[in-house]
Amino acid sequence: MVSRFSEQETEEYYDSQDSTYQLVWDEDGSVHWGLFDESGDIDFLEACDRLNRTMAEKACIGQDSSVLDLGCGNGTIAIWLANESGGRVTGIDLSGVRVANALEKRAELCPELRDKVAFEKASAADLPFPDGSFTHVWSQAVIYHVPDKRKILSEVHRVLEDGGIFVFDDLFRPKRDITHKAQTYVYDRLLFDTEFTFESYKQALKDQGFDLLEALNVSQHLKQSYLCLSERTPKDETLENAEHYEWLTTAYIETAAAVDRDEVGWGLFICRK
Repeated sequence: MVSRFSEQETEEYYDSQDSTYQLVWDEDGSVHWGLFDESGDIDFLEACDRLNRTMAEKACIGQDSSVLDLGCGNGTIAIWLANESGGRVTGIDLSGVRVANALEKRAELCPELRDKVAFEKASAADLPFPDGSFTHVWSQAVIYHVPDKRKILSEVHRVLEDGGIFVFDDLFRPKRDITHKAQTYVYDRLLFDTEFTFESYKQALKDQGFDLLEALNVSQHLKQSYLCLSERTPKDETLENAEHYEWLTTAYIETAAAVDRDEVGWGLFICRK
């Protein structure tokens, strides 16, 4: 299955929505969901940091690692990862606006850290790197945007060295029949569709030649993320684009409801080539 949405539409979406994401999600430009603890006492950005640290730990990323950040956005996580691990990180993204932001962030780094990160505009489905270029491929909240998801799994497998680790999260579709609200506020809003359920995603990874080390259904954390985001969305009616923020609040609440109706899910995967 190939999504009815194109990469060009995705690029235009993120080029135009970057300022909104920085206002609502994270002013540093990080755009992904979070892992909450059982107490429920951590906020959205703490949950996002918890996801970062969980992924880095499970992937065993260290100072000898060469990491491809697939869909790096504004470069925040790539820079964090290089600083935390001491490894080298190359970020690619489809959005020219976001790559430009990442390059600005890189220019402000100290020389030692600046030498460890690089950014370029590229498609995740057509990676401009030789076979076996990286020890790790890392991706957060990106692959669901790619029209041909099996192609991206093939490309990741190609650029990983033997024994390399692919650590990523992605949305999946638990069932085909969904409500109009889920179609509008989840799938159409995010410009995606997918053939994958949680189980068929695991099988697709195996079919591509990956050894699936761990697969976690973290859908309830997706729900919690969107409930938090609905609270973070501006409610001031005097703001410019106030109607858009009102619509976003509704969309975030409806996305959380879609998780409860088993109409969208979120998985975290760790694989080895």
